[in-house]
Amino acid sequence: MARRRKGRPIDGVILVDKPTGISSNDTLQKVKRIFFAQKAGHTGALDPLATGMLPICFGEATKFSQFLLDSDKRYRVIAKLGERTDTSDSDGEVVQTREVKVDRGQLERCIAKFRGTTDQIPSMYSALKYQGRKLYEYAREGIEVPRESRKITVYSVDLLRFSDNEVEMELHVSKGTYIRTIVDDLGEMLGCGAHVTFLRRTGVSNYPMERMMTIEQLEALLEQAKVQDIAPSELLDPLLLPTDTAVQDLPEVNIPPASAVYILNGNPVRAGRLPAEGTLVRITVAEQKEFIGIGVVDSEGQLAPKRVMANPQA
Repeated sequence: MARRRKGRPIDGVILVDKPTGISSNDTLQKVKRIFFAQKAGHTGALDPLATGMLPICFGEATKFSQFLLDSDKRYRVIAKLGERTDTSDSDGEVVQTREVKVDRGQLERCIAKFRGTTDQIPSMYSALKYQGRKLYEYAREGIEVPRESRKITVYSVDLLRFSDNEVEMELHVSKGTYIRTIVDDLGEMLGCGAHVTFLRRTGVSNYPMERMMTIEQLEALLEQAKVQDIAPSELLDPLLLPTDTAVQDLPEVNIPPASAVYILNGNPVRAGRLPAEGTLVRITVAEQKEFIGIGVVDSEGQLAPKRVMANPQA
């Protein structure tokens, strides 16, 4: 007998303003309980120290969460010069203290070196895995394991403030970029060391900051529903962004309802105005542009389904 899943089947994306001091997974579990959702997943962990935008996908939207993992991110960070820690942030232990002899011109020249595409070696205090275990698990045991460098792109990095040995910056970066590592590398360039004391993610993909909700705001809506004697879904569900916002950056291919039947059953179809072979696309249907999934242009010039909705219109 199949086990019945707890919660209700809802679909969509909620933009949570993650608080400091708790993990992304703890945030996910709190929000999942508030919405009483059957299925939920987040789209890229933030350190416990960090705050800011954490898109949480419900139901069918979890099928497309990888696209948010792979999207660009924006951050505001404050770094303290003169101290290097073992985690590259203020949650770690200070391992080196050095005198700060840095002027603004030197700082700006060093910051400029991070712009563009470079190689970055991930921190040992990251969630990347080595032989099945997360790097931070090794780090906590005092074990250092080999990490491969990977390409990252810093589209922009702007100095907002430099005072009292503190550096405040805004960054727009590609997926997989560790801001703590950038700060640690900057401190070594400057010869004084540095670590993160404040980190806030201000953007994921093209999601608007003003749609973020704190856990306290969501809990307040739960209480409001109780006072008004209405279903919490009446106040919570309007906050959900449509499932297809997770793939909003993909080019759209609109097909007729007859073709949609084939796509939803896993079969390729002919379609007009297709992009180049191998291109991932967002598939919509008819004039209503109902989202039914994503596909790829195959070697025969057809639109082949890659991941489709179980219940379109979510």
